[in-house]
Amino acid sequence: MADAPARAAIGDSEFDRDTAVVARPDEPGTYDAGLSEGWTIIRAVNGGYLLAVVARALRAALPHPDPLTITAHYLTASEPGPAVVRTQIVRAGRSMSTGQASLHQRDAEGREVERIRVIAGYGDLGALPDDVRTSAKPPLMPSYDDCVGSQDAPGGGPVTGSTAILDRLDLRLDPATAGWAVGAPSGAGEMRGWLGLADGRDHDALSLLLAVDALPPTAFDLGLAGWVPTVELTVHLRAAPAPGPVRVAISTRNLAGGLLEEDAEVWDSQDRLVAQSRQLARALRA
Repeated sequence: MADAPARAAIGDSEFDRDTAVVARPDEPGTYDAGLSEGWTIIRAVNGGYLLAVVARALRAALPHPDPLTITAHYLTASEPGPAVVRTQIVRAGRSMSTGQASLHQRDAEGREVERIRVIAGYGDLGALPDDVRTSAKPPLMPSYDDCVGSQDAPGGGPVTGSTAILDRLDLRLDPATAGWAVGAPSGAGEMRGWLGLADGRDHDALSLLLAVDALPPTAFDLGLAGWVPTVELTVHLRAAPAPGPVRVAISTRNLAGGLLEEDAEVWDSQDRLVAQSRQLARALRA
């Protein structure tokens, strides 16, 4: 029997390398980053990946390790290449700290352009109390082996442009929410699937920020095609995830005025709700 492929450890995976930030010694609270083209979809860098880059800079700036709540407004489309993150400590308490940050890039004329503005509350997921009282239930979906991966998708479909991010994900969609890939969207505005990282790295707080925005947009299940850029994204982290892939369930109840919301839940291998999010996105027709 062949040996199982090596699993990347947290801190030693492509995701960690591509979200790394380096402090500028002469500018406190300022960090350099390199946005990788490996996390692009259609014609832009994925919003969850970008949020993880900014969150890593805030982790370095703040006295607490984990974003418990984080909200980002996406101002202009980011591109692969150099970026700078400027952070500010708003408040630092004993159990929670608050910070804000902005990610900037240079345009073709060399002018600095703000891409994202973020405000976040940080704490320690490992120090949260164990008491859980919830009516939320894990999504009903087939097992990992009975879901479909990108290698099962036929040619064509609503995605035109870069799909580089798919090579970095271990994504298996619930067949009930994958009809759009064969021209048969359900119209329910739902997307569900199992999600891991392709190199086997287990999830942590920062990769959960990617997870809430890593599945195909629910607009595809509504029969729309084309880019669905995020306007605003808020994520609440509820617990440190257990090892293994997570299950992500996303739904949209209202598309109006060219805007739709996506509500996401992320459940770990121990059936715990580890992250929730809501984003507002533009539904651009192809």
